[in-house]
Amino acid sequence: MGLLRDEDKAQIKEMFSSRMKDNVNIEFFTGASGCEYCADTLMILKEVAELDDRINLIVHEKEDENAKLAFSKFNIDKVPAYTVTKNGKDYGFRYFGIPSGYEFSTLLEDIMLVSSENHELSQDTISKISNLPSEIFIYVFITPTCPYCPRAAITSHRLAFASDKIKAHVIESIEFPQLADKYGVSAVPKIVANDKVQFEGALPEADFVARILQAI
Repeated sequence: MGLLRDEDKAQIKEMFSSRMKDNVNIEFFTGASGCEYCADTLMILKEVAELDDRINLIVHEKEDENAKLAFSKFNIDKVPAYTVTKNGKDYGFRYFGIPSGYEFSTLLEDIMLVSSENHELSQDTISKISNLPSEIFIYVFITPTCPYCPRAAITSHRLAFASDKIKAHVIESIEFPQLADKYGVSAVPKIVANDKVQFEGALPEADFVARILQAI
């Protein structure tokens, strides 16, 4: 039995049909043992990939010798994880954890973002991030039950897509408690930029950008 209902599949297919343009790869990183959510994450990604011929799912198994290069190339140090690529291009965003609950929308938006190349950011935002003097590395801590978290997650991924100097990692706090504890995550979404700037909440795009720019 699949995870997605027939009505959900129909809605997602329609959304992909109207907003996708080019073929994309979901690069999925998994481990055979010691990963509680890897199997369920793979099921979700498989069902989504089956909804549109332009989506290709590539599975990198941590224990597979041939996958070591991919883990190194994408700098993956924990599983489950995914990113979305096109024509081999890495857009600098990652999702660590299972994209379930409210975060399922982040997965769908990531696919359509890369396929369409439409980041939907304002011209003011693009102007502010177009000539950054140094890199900005963003952590966005989320949980699947947080209705506000996808907004922060998707904004961070869109910024990474739009600027080669921005990297954005979305972290599911419950699955990676050590990292969440390191950054004192007590409420989500929590955003950390360059280990210097920290803030909470699903801020509007302009405010989000203004805060992360403080990191440089």
